Amino acid sequence: MKVSPSAEEISADKTAGVSAISITGLNKSFDKVQAVVDLNLEISQGEFFSMLGPSGSGKTTVLRILAGFETASSGKVLLEGTDVTDLAPFDRDVNTVFQDYALFPHMSIQKNVEYGLKARKISKPKRAELASQAIDSVKLSHLADRLPHQLSGGQRQRIALARALVLRPKVLLLDEPLGALDKQLREEMQVELKRIQREAGITFIFVTHDQEEAMRMSDRIAVFNAGRIEQIGTPAEVYESPATEFVAGFLGVSNLLSGEDARQLLGSADLVNIRPERIKILPENSKPLAGEISVRATIVDIAYTGANTLYTLEGPNGLRLVATRLNQEMSGASQGLDWSDKVLATFRKEHVAKIPSK
Repeated sequence: MKVSPSAEEISADKTAGVSAISITGLNKSFDKVQAVVDLNLEISQGEFFSMLGPSGSGKTTVLRILAGFETASSGKVLLEGTDVTDLAPFDRDVNTVFQDYALFPHMSIQKNVEYGLKARKISKPKRAELASQAIDSVKLSHLADRLPHQLSGGQRQRIALARALVLRPKVLLLDEPLGALDKQLREEMQVELKRIQREAGITFIFVTHDQEEAMRMSDRIAVFNAGRIEQIGTPAEVYESPATEFVAGFLGVSNLLSGEDARQLLGSADLVNIRPERIKILPENSKPLAGEISVRATIVDIAYTGANTLYTLEGPNGLRLVATRLNQEMSGASQGLDWSDKVLATFRKEHVAKIPSK
């Protein structure tokens, strides 16, 4: 007996292989300020995609254009192959979660989550069921009858997520939603967000200026600078093989070398980057292993950061390198390092990332 496909299966077939978001030639100007410049971007379905960059880099403007809160000066925005460039926010199948939660203070958590379903004229029993499932997905069913002010910041943020997810949008936009949380709660919510995204199977587009946050959560990252995307890649790709000097400097601590400094160590004046954790610090009289590049240096600064200690080393002709060590791994020669100590710094050539010239 042949069974007819459901509406969901038909919809899934139509969108198979189609990007969740496709942006082409996007530009946005505010008076004489060019906030977004000729941006092209493809985001896959079910992807956790982060837009990372400093304040004023254009990432939030792009998010607001995706949501429909800003109008593009030129270019196209497609949602699962459908042009939504000129559609109002309520005509796009996307939802946005903001940093300030935006919960209704006079409504219970259950009613807050039901609100969007009620606006869509979903029957009362059905919306109660769907809202309960959404609240359960963020592990807060036991708080469904409380008011927002009776919840912690992290709990309110999870309810804001539940309220957005209950409508099953094709894409969920998150505008620095963890920015107001303290460090411990922020880290807990990072884990929760990733879990929720995997279980819901919805495309998440996450805006942040926090490099560690983007690295920890994302499938891919777009690094923004001055209205343009400098690089798109997995966390490992953008960290280990930065495409520009800006990306190398923005993501973590870097040793950027060029000119005579690079020539001394590597035989070429090209711009390169060496991550501090790739540099070993050995006693001055040590010998480098086969395949290692070495430089004799003096420790000129030590910074204890909790999990790590950063050592600033000064080599010949003022060459400076930063090396870092996990404190729990320090033993033997790494213990007791102090200011003015003479050391041998070594690293392998394969850990040197050449920065492409523009």
